[in-house]
Amino acid sequence: MTHDHDLVLRPTAAQTEAALNPPAGRNGGDLVVETLTGLGATTVFGLPGQHALGMFDALRRSDLTYVGLRVENNAGFAADAYGRITGEAAPLLLSTGPGALMSLAALQEAAAASAPVLAIGSQVPAAGLGGGRHGYLHELRDQQASFRDIVKSVHVVRTASQIPSAIAAAWESALTAPHGPVWVEIPQDVLLAETVLPVVTAMDAGPEELAPRPELTAVAADLLSRAERPVIVAGGGVVRSDASGKLRALAEKLDAPVVTTFGGKGAFPWEHPLSLQSWLEDRHTTDYLESADVLLVVGSGLGELSSNYHTFAPRGRMIQIEADAGKLESNHPGIGIHADARLGLQALLETVTERRDPTAADSVRDVLAAVRARIDAQELTLEQELLAAVRQALPDEAPSFWDMTILAYWAWSAFDARRPNTMHSAQGAGGLGYAFPAAIGAASADRTGPVLAVSGDGGAMYSIAELATARQYDLPVTWLIVDDGGYGILREYMTDAFGEATGTELAPPDFTALAESFGVPAVRTSPATLAQDLAKALAAPGPSVVVLPARLRMFAPTHL
Repeated sequence: MTHDHDLVLRPTAAQTEAALNPPAGRNGGDLVVETLTGLGATTVFGLPGQHALGMFDALRRSDLTYVGLRVENNAGFAADAYGRITGEAAPLLLSTGPGALMSLAALQEAAAASAPVLAIGSQVPAAGLGGGRHGYLHELRDQQASFRDIVKSVHVVRTASQIPSAIAAAWESALTAPHGPVWVEIPQDVLLAETVLPVVTAMDAGPEELAPRPELTAVAADLLSRAERPVIVAGGGVVRSDASGKLRALAEKLDAPVVTTFGGKGAFPWEHPLSLQSWLEDRHTTDYLESADVLLVVGSGLGELSSNYHTFAPRGRMIQIEADAGKLESNHPGIGIHADARLGLQALLETVTERRDPTAADSVRDVLAAVRARIDAQELTLEQELLAAVRQALPDEAPSFWDMTILAYWAWSAFDARRPNTMHSAQGAGGLGYAFPAAIGAASADRTGPVLAVSGDGGAMYSIAELATARQYDLPVTWLIVDDGGYGILREYMTDAFGEATGTELAPPDFTALAESFGVPAVRTSPATLAQDLAKALAAPGPSVVVLPARLRMFAPTHL
């Protein structure tokens, strides 16, 4: 009897000849780029540094497309977005010490959002490792310790022969559900040392699928089939696993209303009769979710934002399908099903009994009407008109990336993404500066259509240097900067809490002149002309900037 694990792929004659006579002049850096190519990578992001030059020189001898950003954290955001858009592991090449550490905030966002980022960083020469004070440039006592609390896995290389296996293991880890960032570390001398190892060929590092346990889905299907008021919460896991079609089929089979989290935008049609949309920061929605006798949560941990700041307290039975085992029942007890969202939904779709509830669509309309009445009573016409203008100007299939800014906070609740995997923000970790470099990463994945970035003036200053990147690679990225002269949401928070704000006011530059100094066309717009100016910018080739001077307000919270 032959078992699968007994099968060995035998090299062809050509492969044997190539292995016995590898090209001269290769080093550890070549092993890195050969491994990435063998795994299927096509694009890498990064920023060179002294200890990492072996990797960057090897790029010259490879077919990989390199996109270099101006700040390591921004390179991390670009890789994060590339991973979200493509579902592939996005290589991020970094140097030692300051260069590596500069990426930590971006990797934290990738971890929170389950974006597959393969960060490969250099190290001081092997003689300087071990925690002593040898005085090497960029030396840290334990560089990998800085990453261990953030990334999914750490892979340390000490010899050239370890490089292909370490990168392949990291690749598999990054793409195993839940996706996430990983860290590979290679000393400078290993990257520079000449190698006689054969050229790395195609490698198989595909992750195994995470299927649900059948006894759990059987119980869940029975509860949903017999429920009187089932409701579904769809999170980012539905988007990442490309399961929006299965979500819709299950909701329609059960007549179950669906609310999408901010990370799950686009997972369910916005105008569907069963769509509660994304008004999670609203007590009317919270009350409705609490009234469900069976609540199915798919691809979400019901964290702070998804639970209306932990004020949500379910009264019925909860079923949670989640690929991240650490999120199972982490906030609410229930039936925790450790599985990829797509496979979990498929199992339920095959086993639930069809139920009809003619009142479900009416109840959804009632909730949305109550939400609308609450918002309308606050006289926030400008904010809603601006969001509508962005929606009007943005093509349905175009991805958008939103920074931590008031217009984005509105968009989390009120923006119709229209397509799965088209609206992304930094609401996982909540750091500033995400939108524009992330849009650069998305445009690097697909240059055939426009990409939108939305920032406030404070967040824009974190990534202004990447205007040079967008211009250098002629990427179709339009950057909408809402300029209110400060950190607008912090101004609002502090004024509400303390009566006045401190440290929130900024002296902004002339963003249009600044963009044009990079060779990027820019226009100063107004609320009345935003839709027209934004549509024109999005339709034009290459990068562009649209600056909107406006002071916005948030709708009143309901969790206090």
